[in-house]
Amino acid sequence: MASEHDGTDGVEGAASADGAGAEGGPPVEKAQGGGRALVQALNVPTNAKRGFGFSVLFTLAVVGIFVIDPGATTRSSYYYLGLGFVLAITLGMLATAVLTGVSAYRLSKDL
Repeated sequence: MASEHDGTDGVEGAASADGAGAEGGPPVEKAQGGGRALVQALNVPTNAKRGFGFSVLFTLAVVGIFVIDPGATTRSSYYYLGLGFVLAITLGMLATAVLTGVSAYRLSKDL
């Protein structure tokens, strides 16, 4: 068992502050985090860009067809701005989730 003063807290082979092994060997490489590796494997940033790009275009089309074109809106435009924001964000999250699910399915077929 390690003593209180050797700095390893009972863990054998613990890395020192300079990154070298406990015995002064080569530096110990830190493994990439599981969450970060999963995000990269599932292409989440790319899926988010595609999903939110689609949602913005869809929201602009909906606003153009149902709000601007008829011109018979009696309510304040702030309501429609808020509804458009909610539609864009919600549809963007949904599209990102679906695209990430497709990426996960394709990745699982390779295993």
